[in-house]
Amino acid sequence: MQKDADGWITPAAPKDAAAPPEASTSEKAEADQKNAATTDLIKSTFEVSVTLVDQQADPNSPLYSIKTFEELGLHEDLLKGIYDMGFSKPSKIQEHALPLLLKNPPQNMIGQSQSGTGKTAAFVLTMLSRVDFSKNKPQALCLAPSRELARQIMSVVVAMGKFTPVQTEYAIKDHLPPDVTRITAHIIVGTPGTMFNLIRKRILDVSEVGVFVLDEADNMLDQDGLGEQTLKVKNALPKGKPLQIILFSATFPDHVRSFAGKFAPNANKIELQKNELSVEGIKQFYMDCKHEEQKYDILVSLYKLLTIGQSIIFCQHRRTADRISQRMTAEGHKVASLHGAKDGAERDSIIDNFREGREKVLITTNVIARGIDIMQVNMVVNYDLPLMSERDNYGNKADMRPDVETYLHRIGRTGRFGRKGISVNFVHDKRTWEQMHQIEVALGREIVRIETDDLDTMEEQMKKHLK
Repeated sequence: MQKDADGWITPAAPKDAAAPPEASTSEKAEADQKNAATTDLIKSTFEVSVTLVDQQADPNSPLYSIKTFEELGLHEDLLKGIYDMGFSKPSKIQEHALPLLLKNPPQNMIGQSQSGTGKTAAFVLTMLSRVDFSKNKPQALCLAPSRELARQIMSVVVAMGKFTPVQTEYAIKDHLPPDVTRITAHIIVGTPGTMFNLIRKRILDVSEVGVFVLDEADNMLDQDGLGEQTLKVKNALPKGKPLQIILFSATFPDHVRSFAGKFAPNANKIELQKNELSVEGIKQFYMDCKHEEQKYDILVSLYKLLTIGQSIIFCQHRRTADRISQRMTAEGHKVASLHGAKDGAERDSIIDNFREGREKVLITTNVIARGIDIMQVNMVVNYDLPLMSERDNYGNKADMRPDVETYLHRIGRTGRFGRKGISVNFVHDKRTWEQMHQIEVALGREIVRIETDDLDTMEEQMKKHLK
C-alpha cells in the first residue's frame, strides 16, 4: 500500500457546541459510569509490537507514537472527558494505537492487548472523535459478545463523551421498547444478534456508519452463532462508504488471526508478545476431589474464603450454576447466579449488585469470562474446567480438550490492575486431571495442589496468597 501523500494528520475536531446537551443514554449506563469509568486506568509495562500496513513507514517514527493526549489534536470537549475520567497520560498500548486509529484517512486495526491495558478507552475515543454531532444518525457501531460487556463499554462511552453532545443507544435484548421505529443515536453498542435484527427491521439506519468495532474479537469471529451474526452485521454496512474496522482482543488463536486479517483487510496490527499474556499476579491452585459430588462439599467449605473479597465461580453449564446456587442458598449462603438464560433486566440487576459489592459470590457460565472488570474480585474458582466443544463421528457435541484461551480469560477476572489474586481448579477424576495438566503445559506455569482433607491447612495456604 502506498504511503499517504499527506503524511500523518490529526483528526478533524468535531464542530463546536456551546453548552452541549447532556449525553443521552439509558439510565443503566449512567449508573454504570461511576463503577467502570476507571476500567482502563493502568500503567502498562508490556512491550508493544507494531506492524504497519504501509511497509515503507517506520513503526518507531514519532508520527506513530504519542506521550500526551494533547498531541492527538482532539476537540477540547473530548480532552476534558478523558481527564475527568482520571487519565493523565496514555497507556503503553494507547501511545501506539491512538495515532494510528485517529489517522486520516481512517485505517483498519487489529489489536491484541490484555483487558486492563487501555484498549477500551482507545477504541471509544476513536468512535467519539469520528462522530459528526450535527448529524442525528448512527455513525459508530461496537459489538461485544455479552450484554454485560456491552454495558461496561457503554459506561466508558458515556464517561468519555460527558462534555460532548453525543447520543448513545444499546442494541441488546429486551432494552428497546417494542414500538421503537428509528434509532438516531450516534454510537450504538450491543450484541451481534440484536444489532443485526435492528438493521434488518430498518430501525437502525447504517448509511452513515464509518466505524465498526469488535471487542473480544477472537470470540466474536470464532463462535458458531456469534461469528455468523457478526458477519451479517458487517455485510449490512454500506459498501461504497469508507469504513474503519477495529478488532481488539486479549487473545488471537492462529485460525482466528487469519480470518481477522480477511475481516479487517489492510489493517495496522498492534500486539503484545505472546509470553506477556500469562497472568503474572495470579497464584493457580487445584483441588483433587474424590468424585464429582465432593466438588460441591469443598466449595461450601471454601465459602468463608470466597467472601474475603469477591469471587466468581465458573461452571460449564447453566444447569450446574443454578443447581449450586439453589443448594448454597438453601443452606444459608449468600450467592447469586448469572447466565444467558436469565432475562435481560435480571442479568443487569445481578451484575450491578455484584459490581457494587452487594453480592460477594457470583456463580456463572462463560457469559462474563471475557473483558469484565470488577476490581474487588480476588478469587476465581473453576468448578468445571472450560472445554472446547467438538463434534463426534455422529455429529453430537463431544467435549474433549481444555479451552486454554477461555481459561486465561476466566482467571484474568481476578488479580486486576496489579493486585494479587488466586484461581482454584476442581479436578475429580483422571480425565479432568489430564485436562488441567494440558492447561499447565500450555501456559508453562505450575498449578499447585492443595490438600482437601485438611480444611485448616487448605485455608491457611490460600489466605497466604490473598494478603
